[in-house]
Amino acid sequence: MSRAPPLTTVEHSDDTSESLVDVDSIHVSTVPSDFESQEVKTDTQAERLEQEREDLEREMEVEYEQRKREAKAKAHEAKVKTQQAAQEARHQTEEATKKAADKTADKVSQGADKVSRGADKVSKEAKSAGREIHENSDNPVIIGNAVVVAALSAALGFGAYRKYAAGELTWKVVGAWAGVVGLFAAGDFYLSQYLFKNRYPRK
Repeated sequence: MSRAPPLTTVEHSDDTSESLVDVDSIHVSTVPSDFESQEVKTDTQAERLEQEREDLEREMEVEYEQRKREAKAKAHEAKVKTQQAAQEARHQTEEATKKAADKTADKVSQGADKVSRGADKVSKEAKSAGREIHENSDNPVIIGNAVVVAALSAALGFGAYRKYAAGELTWKVVGAWAGVVGLFAAGDFYLSQYLFKNRYPRK
């Protein structure tokens, strides 16, 4: 039997540093001590998160634009409906106004006819009364009534002014005087009628 060939041996020397790792090379990098607790650990992960953020922003912008268009469409639709409602209300108001104006014009026309007839009647009565006063201007009853009315008016006016100046003019006083004037007018009317019938007849 033969022997195996001897093994080659590696010569050990402390001068060589071939087995040491070069920490300054680009393939080796150090990490901070809190590396494990960081959310983003690699550049690839950071790029993916950035891409996701950009995608989300784009989606949000698309959704915002879509909602903006929908809101604008709804606002336009509401504006159109409001304009239609306003136009309908305006039309109904015009119709109602026209009907009311026609009705009012009819009533005014009827009222004008009544006023015209009334004015004619008052005019005739005034002419008749004026003619009667003119014809009876020398009648003592008419002259006496004119003098009494003038004197009573002057007395009432002066008495009212004195009460007003003294601060004693109240509605109670005015009411009492109005009652006295009413009684006097009624008495004068009946006395005048009696005198016209029995002593000084009208012409």
